[in-house]
Amino acid sequence: MPYATTRELVAALQSGKTSAAALLADSIERIKQFDPALNAVAVRDFERARVAALAADAALARGDRRPLLGVPVTVKEAFNVEGLPTTWGIPGTGQPPAAEDAVLVRRLKAAGAIVIGKTNVAMQLADWQSSNPVYGRTNNPWDLARTPGGSSGGGAAALAAGYVSLEFGSDLVGSLRVPAHFCGVFAHKPTHGLVPMRGSAPPGTPALSADPWVDLAVVGPMARSPADLALALDAIAGPDDAQAIAYRLALPPSRHAALADFRVLLLDTHPLVPTSAAVRSALQRLADGLARAGCRVERGSPLLPDLARVASLWGQLLWAQLGADMPGAEAGISHRDWIHADRMRAATAHRWRALFAQWDVVLCPVSPTPAFPHDPGEMETRRLRIDDHEIAYKDQSPWSSLATLTGLPATAMPIGLSEEGLPVGMQIIGPYLEDRTTIAFAEAVERAFGGFVPPPGYDG
Repeated sequence: MPYATTRELVAALQSGKTSAAALLADSIERIKQFDPALNAVAVRDFERARVAALAADAALARGDRRPLLGVPVTVKEAFNVEGLPTTWGIPGTGQPPAAEDAVLVRRLKAAGAIVIGKTNVAMQLADWQSSNPVYGRTNNPWDLARTPGGSSGGGAAALAAGYVSLEFGSDLVGSLRVPAHFCGVFAHKPTHGLVPMRGSAPPGTPALSADPWVDLAVVGPMARSPADLALALDAIAGPDDAQAIAYRLALPPSRHAALADFRVLLLDTHPLVPTSAAVRSALQRLADGLARAGCRVERGSPLLPDLARVASLWGQLLWAQLGADMPGAEAGISHRDWIHADRMRAATAHRWRALFAQWDVVLCPVSPTPAFPHDPGEMETRRLRIDDHEIAYKDQSPWSSLATLTGLPATAMPIGLSEEGLPVGMQIIGPYLEDRTTIAFAEAVERAFGGFVPPPGYDG
């Protein structure tokens, strides 16, 4: 059942049509078959997974109905899993192994999921390619000569290749959304702070008792269907232990269920970066389909924040985040400058609130192009070709800044293939804390127009 959804696997497990041991054996066999070429699973934990699968089957036989009981999953290498190394791709790290699970991993296990391994990442989680000196390079199942994205690229490749039905990663500069776009799968960047990040810190740093407010960054699920994103989010969302003594999570329901009821603002051009014809044409086809389905679709609004200003503020705050641990006064920004930028962020959040009073979702590209060829050159000297244009490699990030700056939820989903046969995705940005709306819109689009399709050669 390599391309069954998680919900289908759960139903099969609970009805007795399959077993956790059988699903695990299928996953392991598929990894052995395809991973020599893909290199998606960096750390394998098959023996402990086999023990967990037998325990899950016994629990199912007793009538245990936890939401993910018996389902094999993978997680990004950056998450601590007790007994396994965490390196972020940095040589000389990973020992001693993690002493405890990350909060996200602990919640997955509590829901009954079987963590079978950890997937490959970009070096220090800082690239749109998943390659590092510790585990090597991960290739895209759609074209081995191309990147699966980063930094959660190993997880997206594992999903597209049918290893597992759920993967979990992190996102600061599109690290969930870009791999989903490049590999033709779904991902959800939750509202900032919705899922605890404790246990996904750099190797050797302490896992603080409660640290949900790491600026800009989030952790969240990847899947091959939006319904599975919703299932996974329910399993991992909610306050960390220290906050849970005082409050509980109560996300509002989706604004709508029927596709025709959604008010859609669609963007396909950005003032700071060109967008390829492959991406724009896929969005246009979708826009035409949405209009035929009865959606209100527009391409502009006076309430839309200035996209260039959003990217600039995001860059300042990102540099403050990344520069905090760099030597030298030139790294990062001053606290005074951060305060000023944060005030501008608050003003931008207010503008988004006004916009989402009139619109339900904003649709836009994830990245300027489909998956690009591997580029092992130094980051500062790399160039990215976008049709007839060429830009600095690092300048491809503005689209991911839209949701990240103010912590908005964003669901990435596949919407077709380019003329080269590569996946093209879009991101669905929604109002703050209305994660169920962006996922429900993805479900409605999937029902109307389709979603994930397996890469050629992997569906046999």
